[in-house]
Amino acid sequence: MLRYGRLKPRPDGGAAATGPPLSLSATWFDETELERVRQALAGRTAGDGPFCRRVEARLAEQLGVPRVLLTTSCTHALELALLALGIGPGQEVVCPSFTFVSTANAVLRVGATPVLADIEEAGLGLDPADTERRITPRTAAILPVHYAGYAAPMDELLDLARRHGLRVIEDAAQGLGASFRGRALGALGDAGCFSFHETKNVTCGEGGALALRDKAVAERAEIIREKGTNRAAFLRGEVDKYTWVAEGSSYILSDVLAAILDAQLDKAETIAARRARIAARYRQGLAAWAQREGVRLPALSPDRVVNDHLFHLVFPSEEARDACLRALRADGIQATFHYVPLHSSPFGRTLPGTRGSFPVSERVAGRLLRLPMHPLLQDADVDRVVEAVTGRSA
Repeated sequence: MLRYGRLKPRPDGGAAATGPPLSLSATWFDETELERVRQALAGRTAGDGPFCRRVEARLAEQLGVPRVLLTTSCTHALELALLALGIGPGQEVVCPSFTFVSTANAVLRVGATPVLADIEEAGLGLDPADTERRITPRTAAILPVHYAGYAAPMDELLDLARRHGLRVIEDAAQGLGASFRGRALGALGDAGCFSFHETKNVTCGEGGALALRDKAVAERAEIIREKGTNRAAFLRGEVDKYTWVAEGSSYILSDVLAAILDAQLDKAETIAARRARIAARYRQGLAAWAQREGVRLPALSPDRVVNDHLFHLVFPSEEARDACLRALRADGIQATFHYVPLHSSPFGRTLPGTRGSFPVSERVAGRLLRLPMHPLLQDADVDRVVEAVTGRSA
């Protein structure tokens, strides 16, 4: 039976935290980001400025794609991808139920219908078999999510898309720096969408990016992103004035935020190394306990490089998960479960694309627990979390 560490008694007879608070996530900002912001403030602060272009070029090289467009969020990157690929009213997009609401919201925002599917057990990505069962003549795209930076089963999903003539849009919000069979996540399908929210490995507070492989699709996305104008071509000197050429919106990132991203990309290798060290220490400290208690650690696979975005545990029961969560919180350690499956949410239940059963999504949602994971954690912090989880006393 799972048990948890001893807590120091409070004067009122309850249990007191045994150390200072530990946050679930934290950003690593320092003078590097401040200096880049100063540089941005001395020049253009609107979108598509010098820092935006520099970061877009750096990301395109890292991902191995011809074009990357920065956006104000991953949500907007998803919307922009769908619009640029011509997906809209009367069409369906299959996406996992176990995901953040932005995945399905983006589909709704372009007038299409999100069709929810279950996830596979090992890596918590979109299940290819259940996806195929939900394809109809109206299906236009598949939208897999790379949970925790671990690639969804892309071989099967890409094959499924080819056989049915579907687009593939990757929700790689958590996937920057991870890969599948030597190819970067977000560069496997027709479009890849990334997040630079403050909880992500590389961050500017709020921001996103859209990676595209097709030149014509990238040109459409560029126009949509700039309010339906050809302003980007004007700024490159390709036309002598810009004008309204298509329907569009405003998805463009400020150069000030791009400056922060530029500094974060300078740190990306160090951030990755720190997160890898933390994940390895968690695995070492939890391995024997997890095997004994039937708790599943984050998946590993020889054909995948993970970015250690999250470190999560999947317990054998919801009761065991909740007991561990209480023990961690009592010790001042911030931990949490993750998504409420979209099919079971109040709004999700109203969607016409919500049908069938989702056994893995429901099981995982009730048993998953996320532990603190960020580049500022020290070895002693990780050991304290391990002690609280396993029930060992310091």
